Amino acid sequence: MFRKKVLIANRGEIARRVIRTCKQQGYGTVAIYSAADQDMPYVEEADEAVHIGPAPVAQSYLQMDKIIDVAKDLGVAMIHPGYGLLSENAEFARKCQEAGITFIGPSPEVIRQMGDKLVARQIMKQAGVPVVPGGETEAQDVEQALAQAEAIGYPVMLKASAGGGGIGLSVCHHPGELEKAYASAKGRAKAYFGQDHMFVEKYIEDPRHIEVQIVADQHGHICHLFERDCSIQRRHQKVIEESPSPFVDEQTRAKICQTAVKAAQAVGYTGVGTVEFIMGHDKAFYFIEMNTRLQVEHPVTEAITGYDLVALQLAIAENQPLPFAQEEVKREGHAIELRIYAEDPVTFMPSPGQITLYERQEGDGVRFDDAIRTGSRITPYYDPLIAKLIVSDSTRTAAIEKGIRVLNEMKLEGIKHNIPFLLDVLNHEQFRAGNYTTQFVKHLREVAR
Repeated sequence: MFRKKVLIANRGEIARRVIRTCKQQGYGTVAIYSAADQDMPYVEEADEAVHIGPAPVAQSYLQMDKIIDVAKDLGVAMIHPGYGLLSENAEFARKCQEAGITFIGPSPEVIRQMGDKLVARQIMKQAGVPVVPGGETEAQDVEQALAQAEAIGYPVMLKASAGGGGIGLSVCHHPGELEKAYASAKGRAKAYFGQDHMFVEKYIEDPRHIEVQIVADQHGHICHLFERDCSIQRRHQKVIEESPSPFVDEQTRAKICQTAVKAAQAVGYTGVGTVEFIMGHDKAFYFIEMNTRLQVEHPVTEAITGYDLVALQLAIAENQPLPFAQEEVKREGHAIELRIYAEDPVTFMPSPGQITLYERQEGDGVRFDDAIRTGSRITPYYDPLIAKLIVSDSTRTAAIEKGIRVLNEMKLEGIKHNIPFLLDVLNHEQFRAGNYTTQFVKHLREVAR
């Protein structure tokens, strides 16, 4: 007999990963799937699975009322939103609440506040959390954007207030670039997020992207689980993440982690979330946003701390107190996550198609979070993430060597993929030295040309 049923309002590898922990914890699982995903492994692994609609996300995975109706029909007690899709949708969290179903995440109000970057900045600034200069008010038209940029000083970032994943974001070095970028960034924001509010903030050149994992129960206890370095990015999207950061010294680590806890306290956060910072060469850091859900790269933290973050999400949703105090949280060794995508390794353009061979081996310090098998089809409807390889070892060098070995040994055929690119990064002397920034991939490509 199940403790309770959990519906996973997501797909792919994250649905499969949540199902795994739910089963270990004694929860029944309900999967939803689109017409394009009916043969995915997670659909078979759930205790129950329901067809939710056609392939496009707007007709399937974003159908809030339909998902909640399925949950009610099947006696679901909790909904886990995974990441992406509806995971940071305050309206969906509210609808779950009204239906008497526990949304595994923070309150709708916290999601709403942190989902609006301008509001989040204002809250953090009032709480004494350092924020990037600029971005105090919305740039309602290009003239306002130009005026704000002039006051801040170039280079600047034009950002969508509701943005994420680099969508609706443009780096501008002079007024001409800003004028050109404004309309297109606004249009992308409207298409992806349903609103097109834009703001301007100072661009910190060649920074590190450092995020801190926080966990907070409903009894006022908030802890951090250390930082992750997410600076290896392409098109403002993370590709490789690691912990601990090779750039952050112990004094800075303590300071940034304590600041993340302060940020979570400022909004009354509950659940598992991430506070994201940009860090300059001088190790000064600035709040950029808060992700109010599980991150793609959460296994890195699990590898160095030993905590199952999905199990913690479930416990917090059940109103249980955190099973540890901050001083009990320890880290051991080094972990790196490598995102394997169905994409051209040179242009990074998606490469949909059928996977004719997929073989990989897990083992000591080698974990794969994936959602495919030989014969699976990568469709153009969704993010082309195939798998996440997480390697961990006693030292950073040993973890890098393990990653190189595993990538070389795995077999992935039938589509183009980015394994050659990942190997290029792992073998690069600058990465191996830990001396990289968010511009690393751009510089790597410029040298290759």
